[in-house]
Amino acid sequence: MQKGSGPLVPLHYLGFGYAALVATAGIIGYAKADSVPSLVAGLFFGSLSGLGAYQISQDPRNVWVFLATSRTLAGIMGMRFYNSGKFMPAGLIAGASLLMVAKLGISVLSSPHL
Repeated sequence: MQKGSGPLVPLHYLGFGYAALVATAGIIGYAKADSVPSLVAGLFFGSLSGLGAYQISQDPRNVWVFLATSRTLAGIMGMRFYNSGKFMPAGLIAGASLLMVAKLGISVLSSPHL
């Protein structure tokens, strides 16, 4: 890879994958446990993540909706994982959310400021 050629996978692609993961986890929570709150939360946060990924695809500096969504999920699902000790789904979503927060933070810190 040449110096300065950018990331291997554009951030918004990772964002859309993350959004799909969050929405899918909500759907699976509903299907397995008949949990309407899981369905609503999964679709809500998945949609917000999708919106954030779309905003990043239009302007790579516009990370704020995506960052707020992934930070919120990292906190909520991190606490659920801590209290339950169950990796699925809380640990998976908490881990993915933390990775997205880190990736976004690196992106913000490494981008040139106007």
